[in-house]
Amino acid sequence: MTDGRTRRREDTRQRLFVAAVELIAEQGFSATTVDDIAARAGVAKGTVYYNFESKTVLFEELLRHGIGLLTAEFRAAVDGLPPREALAALVRAELDYIRRYRAFAQLLLSEMWRTNREWQQTLRLLRGEAIEVIAETVRAGVAGGDLPDDLDVRTASSALFGVGLVVAVDWLVFQPDRPIADVQESLLGIVRRVAQT
Repeated sequence: MTDGRTRRREDTRQRLFVAAVELIAEQGFSATTVDDIAARAGVAKGTVYYNFESKTVLFEELLRHGIGLLTAEFRAAVDGLPPREALAALVRAELDYIRRYRAFAQLLLSEMWRTNREWQQTLRLLRGEAIEVIAETVRAGVAGGDLPDDLDVRTASSALFGVGLVVAVDWLVFQPDRPIADVQESLLGIVRRVAQT
């Protein structure tokens, strides 16, 4: 019985996450109401508050969930690969993730620019966790001689994360018919050129 209840609660939370991210991507956080989220998710308003203390808590948990998924995909993508292959796998993982969770990616991109939100510290920490996976790969590339030894690992890792995010959103909004492999190769071409300098 507990497993069934737990599974139903997780399913409900997932529906609430999906509804919230779609609505916030469409109309912004301030314009999105708990009533809107409940209606889009097909649940009663009380169900939202049963699962989340407030709209702000829901959004913070949404960030944890979304960025947590991305970080897990980064870790799975690089597992056991040498640095050069791991960098290609990271780029592909980010593009795949953003293609699947397009609204979340747009939301994440816009929220990183807003520094006055209650969840900014949470966003900073979660973003740091995702970037650390990239940094581990870049450090290994520097140590193994695949990347220049004077490379600023933190900046390079942040740049790879940010460029991947912006390129993926641009691809999906303005060039949705372009094959993912082509986008990946173009992005890796930039990485390779930077690594050669």
